[in-house]
Amino acid sequence: MTVLDYLSGFGNEHQSEAVAGALPRGQNSPQRAPLGLYAEQHSATAFTEPRAVNRRSWVYRIHPSARHGAFRPLPESPPAHPGWASAPIAAGIADPNRLRWDPRPAPTGPTDFLDGVETVAANGDVLQRRGIGIHLYWATAPMADRYLCNADGEMLIVPQDGALLLRTEFGLLRVEPGEFAVIGRGVRFAADPAGANHSAQAPQAPHAPQSKGYVCENYGQPFTLPELGPIGANGLAHARHFHYPVAAYEDLEREVTLVQRFGGQLWETTLDHSPLDVVAWHGNHGAYKYDLADFAIMGSLNVDHPDPSIFTVLTSPSGIPGQANVDFAAFPPRWVTAEHSFRPPHFHRNVMTEFMGLVRGVHDSKAEGFVPGGASLHNMWAAHGPDRETFDLASHAELAPQYLAGSLPFMFETRLPLTVTAAAHAAAHRQPDYDHSWSGLARQFPRD
Repeated sequence: MTVLDYLSGFGNEHQSEAVAGALPRGQNSPQRAPLGLYAEQHSATAFTEPRAVNRRSWVYRIHPSARHGAFRPLPESPPAHPGWASAPIAAGIADPNRLRWDPRPAPTGPTDFLDGVETVAANGDVLQRRGIGIHLYWATAPMADRYLCNADGEMLIVPQDGALLLRTEFGLLRVEPGEFAVIGRGVRFAADPAGANHSAQAPQAPHAPQSKGYVCENYGQPFTLPELGPIGANGLAHARHFHYPVAAYEDLEREVTLVQRFGGQLWETTLDHSPLDVVAWHGNHGAYKYDLADFAIMGSLNVDHPDPSIFTVLTSPSGIPGQANVDFAAFPPRWVTAEHSFRPPHFHRNVMTEFMGLVRGVHDSKAEGFVPGGASLHNMWAAHGPDRETFDLASHAELAPQYLAGSLPFMFETRLPLTVTAAAHAAAHRQPDYDHSWSGLARQFPRD
């Protein structure tokens, strides 16, 4: 196996080959791809979009991806998947109340990533290519001889407990808690608990690995780095810290299933080979990962609590400048040094909608109730902020420099309200008394 480039750097042109000579050199190459491979282009943006945002990759594969039979709805259809919903959610609930969930219970039997996806909420319209879906996943078994392709949107995957091995057309990515990965729209892949044997014939160990976490399915414009504005050239996420996979292929010739997400439904077809048979590739569309420990955190050095926008790692823009289809913001361990200021997030109501998740540790505005693997949703204009215990402690805390250690909350912030699925709204692990978090905030203003 050879690697032409060390593949890191967000959005740049990359190249990689798993076999020497598989990647054509220059424009004087023969009319056929090297080594008997098939050349194929993946265009993730319209052909005439500006060069700065154009995304496409060339792949050189053993079998052309066009070689397949008709797709047919999964046997469960309709709905195509009992747990995976897309916007608009016909039976969903647009709820103005503040909602919070405990961690989703583990599945009762072996469950692969695809079957382990369960939707919490969505907005927009998947057919109009706007909005997002927010899901939780459990993976306790590998996707043995089964592969997924999401034509509806790219998938930002945040493991919370247990690493995930992503086998993609472009190579392998091992994603640990504290990292996240993005699978580009239309990329074929499989997701396995790291360490699992993905052969259908191989038995699993008695204590097989498992992984659980969060997924943001982005129907809209692809994720990109936010503009830095007055921050300048440095800060937040640096392009060089995004890692693309090295080319690796599966030369597997037996019957497998390819599942495609299209129009909010799941369809499947049968192949006689693995769809992950790309021997070489070059371009800027595919899959990548990022370690949130590399995030260069900005903050206030004197007064005031900064807005969460300075924690934006990636953004999917909308047609309205500054109103993102979705922002992905993360809050890694950091120093807090503001003086004469209430340091936790203040009480607030926003036109934007906030979905929070927690990889580890605690959230700095919640004393209890929000635990790793859990989630909260504050739809647009829902009043929220610190609970009573946090407010009391923060109001009287000594304002010495403080290091917030060991925590990793994150947020999907979106311009549209989120509609919650009926299943998530009625789930036994949704906390019915979340409003109680603020019930102890008694009047302090003196009476006449």
